[in-house]
Amino acid sequence: MRDVAVEFAHEFPHYAREVVVSMLPVTGVFLLFQLLTRRYHLHQMIRMIVGLIYTLIGLMLFLTGVNVGFAPVGSILGSEIASSPLKWLLIPIGMLIGYYIVKAEPAVQLLNHQVESITNGTISNKVMNNCMSIGVAAAIALSQIRVLTGINIYWIIIPGYLLALILTRLVPPIFVGIAFDSGGVASGPMTSTFLLPLAMGACASVGGNVVTDAFGVVALVALAPLIAIQLMGFIYQLKLKQQEQRKPAASISQDDEILELEEE
Repeated sequence: MRDVAVEFAHEFPHYAREVVVSMLPVTGVFLLFQLLTRRYHLHQMIRMIVGLIYTLIGLMLFLTGVNVGFAPVGSILGSEIASSPLKWLLIPIGMLIGYYIVKAEPAVQLLNHQVESITNGTISNKVMNNCMSIGVAAAIALSQIRVLTGINIYWIIIPGYLLALILTRLVPPIFVGIAFDSGGVASGPMTSTFLLPLAMGACASVGGNVVTDAFGVVALVALAPLIAIQLMGFIYQLKLKQQEQRKPAASISQDDEILELEEE
């Protein structure tokens, strides 16, 4: 624990300097805009400065944590599992990590809340979370199979996108938009900083080509929600049609009962 803290303290200034340098252009544009237009009031400027400070601190801590702890742990975990006799355990372990890592993506949670709000609860946050988690878990399983077998990514990506494009003609437009937005947010920082090192460590351990066998995890994770959410939309549409078919039958039976009562 002490070694991790020492390493964190040692690397923190380096990543803090990188964050400050990367944020300087944004800060400069904001100051120049304010000097030329004087559009923002004092309380607005204070809020923006506080937000900028939060952003700087958050990025510093995030980058240090990722590069010092998160990515190395993923690489070591993948290497250790792949070098053991039970290397096939990479598949269920990868699925388990993929299922829960989506729930840790901030952008995913934000999108889910927005979708629930826009659809007035028709597509709930829980349903979106479960759907995306299952899709990403399946994508991670395929990526680990690629690491262990060396199968070409084109055999997965091309049929996957063809299926996604076919589904766009069969589901309501709102599900198409949500699916393609979800593909971008699911492949966020948590995926690229842990699952990719996991695949790279496992690939190096089994003696595969890291460039051709390990890379592609993010592409598969981005593809998974396109199919999973559109399938959810397809099922939703089928259930909606079944409910509409039941309504006329129910109304006819009610009319028959009314006629029988009138005859009596």
